[in-house]
Amino acid sequence: MRRTTLLGGLATAALLAAAGTLPATASAAPVSTDAFTRAVAQLKAHSGSALVADGQSFTLKNVQTDADGTEHVRLNRYADGLPVLGGDTVVHLGKGNTWKGASQSLAAAPTRGAKARVSAATAGRVALAASTAATRRVDGSQLVHDADAAGTTLAYEVVVGGAYADGTPSELHVLVDATTGKVRDSWEGVQREGTGNTFHSGTVTVGSTLSGSTYQLADATRGGHKTYDLNGGTSGTGTLVTSASNVFGDGTLANRQTAAADAAYGAQMTWDYYKTVHGRNGIRNDGVGAYSRVHYSSNYANAFWSDSCFCMTYGDGGSGWYPLTSLDVAGHEMTHGVTSNTAGLRYSGESGGLNEATSDIFGTLVEFSAANSKDPGDYLIGEKLRSSGVPLRYMDKPSKDGSSADCWSSSVGRLDVHYSSGVANHFFYLLAVGSGSSAYGNSPTCNGSTVTGIGNAKAGAIWYRALTRYMTSRTNYAGARTASLSAAADLYGSGSAEYNAVAAAWSAVSVN
Repeated sequence: MRRTTLLGGLATAALLAAAGTLPATASAAPVSTDAFTRAVAQLKAHSGSALVADGQSFTLKNVQTDADGTEHVRLNRYADGLPVLGGDTVVHLGKGNTWKGASQSLAAAPTRGAKARVSAATAGRVALAASTAATRRVDGSQLVHDADAAGTTLAYEVVVGGAYADGTPSELHVLVDATTGKVRDSWEGVQREGTGNTFHSGTVTVGSTLSGSTYQLADATRGGHKTYDLNGGTSGTGTLVTSASNVFGDGTLANRQTAAADAAYGAQMTWDYYKTVHGRNGIRNDGVGAYSRVHYSSNYANAFWSDSCFCMTYGDGGSGWYPLTSLDVAGHEMTHGVTSNTAGLRYSGESGGLNEATSDIFGTLVEFSAANSKDPGDYLIGEKLRSSGVPLRYMDKPSKDGSSADCWSSSVGRLDVHYSSGVANHFFYLLAVGSGSSAYGNSPTCNGSTVTGIGNAKAGAIWYRALTRYMTSRTNYAGARTASLSAAADLYGSGSAEYNAVAAAWSAVSVN
């Protein structure tokens, strides 16, 4: 189960089976088995550079095909039947099945014949101790090869379920070294954060479906997205939101349907942005809509995306907080689903910061794309959530929140992912808007340079292509620079003004 919240945490594994194992992700967009076969054959033909060795196998995650016929085949890697975390790769095939290289972060092929010296039960106890949830339990574990910059290590991936004190569900993934019994890494699976009269966005049009004499808040034109009222619950779907008049909410928080209208509108604008701008047909690119749940728990000041239910969940806020149903939050959270189904950026270290930044970037672009006068586009994250009006994060100068990083350093990967994301958020602002003073802020550079922006459309296109074609689960900031330069070269040409702007913006945040 993978979930991502606006204010803290993400997950990335599949829903646990009753036996306590971690099966492969159940749903995916239709893919080409022919492309898979050709990609694996090319990997084996280039086994040296691709780090392919005896005992390895691959499964297909998805295929992206460019207008010129170039295929980008994303694969999961296994060694001796065990998943290789960080071993995923994107094989790039040109016309005539020509090899154009592979994108991956794997440093060395997994060692064959590795044996666990620590029992699964011991690993479970270690993982339980690593969780800070108020209630916790071991939901399952599996042996994996965990890849890092030095190579791979046999480890147990243990999923610890439970809930934090504020009611946020926990699905902590803990990697326990199968030789030493020490924790190698951990990341949270819950990533925190008709006519609709919304609280945040005014009166808008929302998709509805007439069933008998009642209108349901169900959007048949966007993959069948539905909006449910949990009525303070924390599980299930609750009650489908309906109306006799095809009007949902009245713009006030006293009306329970107001938050539902906000959620439906946010899902609608996120779907439309990805479809219109990037040609992506839903979060999984399979035409299937997610669903949304509002009124989660009581006084819950957060929101989260969950891969396992393929759904968005919003709290009502609490003291000093409004409902977490603003446009940028909707775009942010559902983008975690897009990232899960493309690069799969692991939610720890620098890759976790890039995961969070990707959601901030596209949440911002959803807000701009909606062009809603009640919530105009800006480079602030969550500016409508607090009664004080103080945003959660700033893209022009991330450190204004008191915790986020403006510039890369070797210690960035040790920050909480919501703060290490500042480096990529700052990069994107410089790429889109430029340095210095503008209507959106006053953005410095870390190297004293001046950067000229190329606009949201080009900057967004570059980041989307980098995410979906070149980034992999363990991409770090140096890898993100390489990925986005490759994307800029594809779209605008190597040495183009756009390519040079990407290089300049990365250098301006100390990623050289």
